[in-house]
Amino acid sequence: MLSVERRAFVVRGVVQGVGFRPFVYGLARRQELGGFVLNDGDGVVIEVEGDAPALERFAQALVEEAPPLAQIDSVETRPREPRGETTFRIEVSEATSSTTLIPADVATCDDCLRELFDPQDRRYGYPFINCTQCGPRFTIVTGVPYDRPLTTMAGFPLCASSDDRAGSRDGEREGTRHKAAR
Repeated sequence: MLSVERRAFVVRGVVQGVGFRPFVYGLARRQELGGFVLNDGDGVVIEVEGDAPALERFAQALVEEAPPLAQIDSVETRPREPRGETTFRIEVSEATSSTTLIPADVATCDDCLRELFDPQDRRYGYPFINCTQCGPRFTIVTGVPYDRPLTTMAGFPLCASSDDRAGSRDGEREGTRHKAAR
């Protein structure tokens, strides 16, 4: 049996507001790692636990498969003591001093345009459609870390369907809480 290790990563650059946490969640789940991911004032903080080969695959994919809008400036890695965690979760962000880079607004992506004009889609005709790959970023942020409560979207509650999808983290297009959806 392989020994269990734990590693901490701090990823800096344009890594908030680009679907990075849902990406990390999916990556950790695919590698069957335990731990967590969260935003803080420096970027994205990750701790993962599992066997060494899975941790190596995770570290490599973290950079090589990052979301298209992410711009990774640096990845700091440190060993940690294993805690026996076998599940992975997205934790509440931590407010710390800020060096986080906020991404620019991005034009509506092809997937959102397809949903916007599909009469069968629940977002059909919805003027504020966006996802982790497109839509407002810089123009709606009011503070960091970049989370819905620190954007101008805070006053608009998610509908039950959007809240369920954001909480499930099953897909990058669904795993965003700043999304404007009806």
